[in-house]
Amino acid sequence: MDTHAPIPSVPGIVDPSVVVPPPHVPGPNALWRPPAVFSGRPRFHPWELPMLVLVILLSLGGYLTVLTLVAIGQISDYFLLVLALPVLLLVARGTLFAQQRVGAVQMTPTQFPEGYRMMVDAAARYGLRYVPDGYVVNGNGAINAFASGHGFRRYIVIYSDLFEVGGAARSPEALEFIIAHEVGHIAAGHTSYWRQLLTGTVMSIPILGSTLSRAQEYTADNYGYYTCPAGAPPAIGVMAAGKYMLGAVSFDQFADRAVMEKGFFVTLVNLLSTHPVLTWRAAALRDRTRAGAIVLRPRRATRGIGSGHILDIDEPVSSARPAPGILPNGLQSPPKF
Repeated sequence: MDTHAPIPSVPGIVDPSVVVPPPHVPGPNALWRPPAVFSGRPRFHPWELPMLVLVILLSLGGYLTVLTLVAIGQISDYFLLVLALPVLLLVARGTLFAQQRVGAVQMTPTQFPEGYRMMVDAAARYGLRYVPDGYVVNGNGAINAFASGHGFRRYIVIYSDLFEVGGAARSPEALEFIIAHEVGHIAAGHTSYWRQLLTGTVMSIPILGSTLSRAQEYTADNYGYYTCPAGAPPAIGVMAAGKYMLGAVSFDQFADRAVMEKGFFVTLVNLLSTHPVLTWRAAALRDRTRAGAIVLRPRRATRGIGSGHILDIDEPVSSARPAPGILPNGLQSPPKF
């Protein structure tokens, strides 16, 4: 029986049609493998720190250039407004935090207790000395979450629709992965005031800023995977198909398309994106032996074999291309581009 039907039951209501799958019992010939490199402790993506240094140097160079040009009278004194950026960022971060404090629902041991437990567990695993604040806001149908901070406080915000994913009839693992991903941003230092101040202006530059952002997202995914590996496939399903249809998404078919979908525009879409394109992200979560693809698409077709290890396979054939003669009335699959 399908225990993760596309249309779930109501949270908190026992659904007799939902059958809990039996526990997995390894066979007599099962082989234990130590975790693959990106299945163990969370690691920074290899591109993150070099790109961070480059972006900071460019930001500092830009500030010094503006101040020098103003000093020698080459540009207007209005450009001295760049000196107000630290104050503007402080006000923006403080305002955003205040919005959550006065308008969002705070996760506590008695309010959204499962989300609170997941947040505490992630913070403990990552060695944080404090539990971040956690807030739930009205998602109005949107699927999103983010992490930020103000002063010495750090917090995560989860859109309420994600909690519709977390019921027993659906996939609480997906919710746990997403919460761990956001706490991972905090643990990795992505929410630091000084980091945002020194990178903020360059982060808006296409390709350059988005490349650093994608590396940071892969890093946060490493934290999420470390906390809840089983949550990676349903989390991709949630982001790809939404909170009700995640059970209808085949994780392997979705990740396979990272290898199959080729071309200049595929590469361009990824380069301009602040997050890795979703098929590449799925491929990285399946293949934990290497870091996620940043610029060029993944080239290896694989299948997971446990503990984050993978087995190479021949390039898969798209399931959207059925064998000749199967479709009615002489229909054919579209040509490749």
